[in-house]
Parts: sequence; C-alpha cells; structure tokens
Amino acid sequence: MRWSDAKPLDGIRVLDLCRVVSGPFATMQLGDLGADVLKVEEPVRGDESRTYGPPFCGGESAYFLSINRNKRSCVLDLKSEAGRDLALRLASAADVVIENFRPGTMERLGLGYETLAEVNARLIYCAISGFGQTGPDVNRPGYDLIVQGESGVMDITGDPAGPPTKVGTSIADLVTGLYGAQAVLSALMQRERTGTGGRVDVSMLDAMASLLTFNAGMYFATGSSPRRRGNAHPTISPYETFQAADGWINVGVANDRFWGAFCEALDLSELAMRPEFARASNRAARRDELKTILEPIFLAGTRDHWISTLSAAGVPCGAIRTVGEVCEAPQLSERGVARSFAHPSAGDVRYLASAVRFDDQPPPDALRPPLLGEHTATVLADWLGLQEADVDRLSGEGAFGRSGIEEEA
Repeated sequence: MRWSDAKPLDGIRVLDLCRVVSGPFATMQLGDLGADVLKVEEPVRGDESRTYGPPFCGGESAYFLSINRNKRSCVLDLKSEAGRDLALRLASAADVVIENFRPGTMERLGLGYETLAEVNARLIYCAISGFGQTGPDVNRPGYDLIVQGESGVMDITGDPAGPPTKVGTSIADLVTGLYGAQAVLSALMQRERTGTGGRVDVSMLDAMASLLTFNAGMYFATGSSPRRRGNAHPTISPYETFQAADGWINVGVANDRFWGAFCEALDLSELAMRPEFARASNRAARRDELKTILEPIFLAGTRDHWISTLSAAGVPCGAIRTVGEVCEAPQLSERGVARSFAHPSAGDVRYLASAVRFDDQPPPDALRPPLLGEHTATVLADWLGLQEADVDRLSGEGAFGRSGIEEEA
C-alpha cells in the first residue's frame, strides 16, 4: 500500500485539551495526518476562539474554522468530579494528550502528567505553554504578541526608522504548534522502540527564539545585537523589496552569478563593471548606494514586467501578493491546497489544506471543524464503549455542565 492510500497516523488517538491557537494548530497537524483528534471543550462557551470575530460565517468564527479541521468535539466540565473522571478514562484510551494551559493548571485539576501516566503508561503528554514548564518566567501568560516581543523577533522586524513590528500572522502560536506536532511524532517513534510514553515540553519563547538562527549567530560572533533592516538582508544585496509602478516585488540576488544575470536583464552593463559592486560583500557594504540606483529603475516598470524580465534571466524574484491573491493563486488551486468543505452553519467554507503530501498526491479531504459538543456521545461510544444510558447518567452527574476552565495559558 502506498502512503497516499492511507493516512499515516490512522489509529492514533489524540486527546486535545487545547484552545485558541498554538495547541489547536498542533492538533490540526496531527488530524491532517490521519489521527483521531478528540477536541475537549468547555461547556456552553467552548474554545475561546469560537468568539473571535468578525468575520463570522453563519455564526461560526472564521478564526476558529481556520485551525480546527479534522477534529471531533466533546464538551466536558473538567472542574466537576464526573468530568474529571471521564477525562481520565479518555486519557487511558488515548495515545497522545496535548494541552496548552498555564503550567500547574492541569495538576490543580487532577489531570497532570503523573496522574495520567498512572492510568496509561504508553501515553505521550505534550504541554504547550508560553515560557515552558521551568525557569523564572514559568508562570507568565503566553500570548503571541508578547512572545514575539520577548523573543527578539520584533526587534529585528520593521523599518529601521520605525517601531519594532510584529509578523503579520500569529507566528509565535503557529511555529509552536508545528514544534508541538513534530515533538509528538518523534515521541510516537520513540514509543515504538521503548513501549512507554513520556512528557513533552514545548515553549512558545523557545520556539520563537529558535527562529533567530543567523541573527543569534551574528550576536554570538560579535557581541552586538543585529538591528532592524526592514526587508533588506544583513549580508546580501540586492535582496529586498522594491516598488514597481503598480505594486511591490522582492528581488533576491543571492550570489555573484545572479548579480551578472540581474545586470544583464536590466541592461545595466555599466553597473556590472563597477568594482565596488563586483562581489556580494561589496554590495552589502554599499547597500544604500546600490538601492538608490535601483529604486527609480523599478518604479519605471510594472510588477508583472519586472517579474517576467527577471524570471526569464533566472534571477529569483516574486510579487508582494495580497492574501486574496494568494488564496486565488492557480499554483495553490492546481496543487489541491485551496479547497472547501460543507459546514451545516457556515455553508461552503474555503480553507488552505495541509502543506504535507505523500506519493505526490494532494491531501485527502478534510473533516470540517466541529460544532460545539457535536460528537460528545459518538466519541464516548467510540473511545470508551459508553451507551446512551451511560451518557445520560454522566450528564446528570455534571460531566457536561456549565462551569469550565477559566485560567489562561
């Protein structure tokens, strides 16, 4: 059987005790790979991101819909004894538990790693938090904006003459979710060898700091923090953004070979012969001078003209596209990335599918994001073999009652 004929994580059960972005994005990755993801939500309100908007589609938050496909929803009041006991039973049937509450919250609820490991020695427990499970900042709440700033990423993002600037998407949440999914996959492989589970600690700050890469390397090498350069590269030029007559483009002259092709394509033979621009290091040192020469040239042509001209010469380049242009791009449509599913409230919902494909096949159709508590009875039957009478009894005991977790991650 080819990989594309079956989902790689088929048969893996993930108990998703997450909300908002980082945790749900992690569990969505696992769901995209075929895991059975049971999203446990607070009764009545559910995941906070259900309220994030506008926009709403038929009463459903577009925000929530974007990060909760390939999951089933079950409501549980984890503060009630019946809800806690049911969560323990679900953990005993799970392969993976992922939570993104503030450190100590799960222990106070009686659902910490040590407790869950007692009922399921093969369980992989992944805790996602803002600053990790140890260290002086352990109790600080983790939010994307805060972590973008604390990680140093905002300090190197934005115009040199302007303020520090956040990345335009929730990059701290999203990259942490990717690390979380990667860690779970690694832990599942390790369990195959050892037969036992374990604990995974994923910190938003650690994840974002890891993205500093060469910027951190420059600091370690020199003792000086890199400064904001806008869209310019610290060691390559021209490798930045230029304004065309009708929009913006990126140009990536990443080496001396591309420099020759670039100058030939723009009919700049005299510039190519100037010794002060002959080598990459020279161009980086004289970036401002070079940019002053190139800016009026690019302003004289359209975006499509320059992309066509530079692409024909083999010079890396690309348009600065709007989100709308990306979502409608033929490249994504033809690769089966831009897709849709039917939702009972939101109607036809378009989404961008998983970036992972096997045997050159597009990702399989996704299970639409669930309504709040939509699958409670079904998953309790699937995972625990409970009958309708059992669910009714648990309901009477408060397992699905109004109260829920109020603490933030």
